[in-house]
Amino acid sequence: MSNTTTFDYLLSDEGPAALVIRQHLVPVEGADGVLFPSTYAAGDGFPGGYNIDEFPNGRNICLIDSVGSQANRIEPIFMEEKYQHLVPQITVRAGEKTVNLLEAGHRAGDAIVRCTTLKEEFQSAFKASLKGDATPMAKLAPTSLVFGVWDSRDTQAKLPRLVSSTIRAYNVRKLKRSAQYVPAAEYIASGLLEEPADKKLKDAYSERGFIHVPATGAPGGVIAEGGVRRDATLSLAALRLLNAKDTESTVKLRRYILGLALTAFTRPPTGYLRQGCLLVLDPAPAVPNEFVEVFSTGERKPSSITHSDALAYATASAAEFGVGESRTADFEKEKAKQDIAGDADTKTKPKKAKAT
Repeated sequence: MSNTTTFDYLLSDEGPAALVIRQHLVPVEGADGVLFPSTYAAGDGFPGGYNIDEFPNGRNICLIDSVGSQANRIEPIFMEEKYQHLVPQITVRAGEKTVNLLEAGHRAGDAIVRCTTLKEEFQSAFKASLKGDATPMAKLAPTSLVFGVWDSRDTQAKLPRLVSSTIRAYNVRKLKRSAQYVPAAEYIASGLLEEPADKKLKDAYSERGFIHVPATGAPGGVIAEGGVRRDATLSLAALRLLNAKDTESTVKLRRYILGLALTAFTRPPTGYLRQGCLLVLDPAPAVPNEFVEVFSTGERKPSSITHSDALAYATASAAEFGVGESRTADFEKEKAKQDIAGDADTKTKPKKAKAT
């Protein structure tokens, strides 16, 4: 299935508003296994730790992996040999490290590209998108059109996220864990080190592993009594808002971005999220998994698009559109200094609203 017109029905105004996937997951240990959600720093009244929303009826929902985290896990697949022909490979040499733009958290709006000779090209692409032409961005950083980007530090251009995915656990029981660090020798009792005279020195001993250190009451994961579910959406309604300079170019652009989005959307999710959180598909979910086309009327139709179908279509659509050039640029310290200072010559400031 490699015809570029195969999925044109998804791009039609009469087509589905979105594709939706719901997958039921379980820890590799089993449905009653312990899994470790994301932890977050304290702030804005949040005490820090797991993000668990409590409800008056006693139920709760725990965030296992956020939209942003899932996007950052999915996007780098386009660096893999199987998919890299679909997008330009833009890399930046930063000291001894080379960073692919597909790994950068803010995508086309990341500081890593603003501080290279590519800065002006990316700025022009953002400005073009503000004027209704997404082609320059698709030639530079097409996954920024798939996973969304906000050029918050320059042009203020915002491009919506087409593919979103979140993993949540339901009705979780929180656990705690404790540990005890035991040093390899009794340094103080053996006279190898002096008894710490103050808290500062004792803390230094502790930090460097010279004394016993108990750790009690730390977050110890959760048991998801209500199950774990991954919800993913491909917003076709938002994709149909992408435009190019003319009708023919718009069709090619939308097909190309649809191909990338379908490829990312249908690829089986990786099970490893973090230490203590390895999830797989539930082999016998109480509620069946779902992959549907959802229409603006509310009608839901089963979708049979496979990952192989998506990849073949993406390959054909990329060839029709013309994948942008892969390039490598160097991180420039002077550009970074200008960026930090807020270079007035290149920075586009939001216009003030006129009084009425």
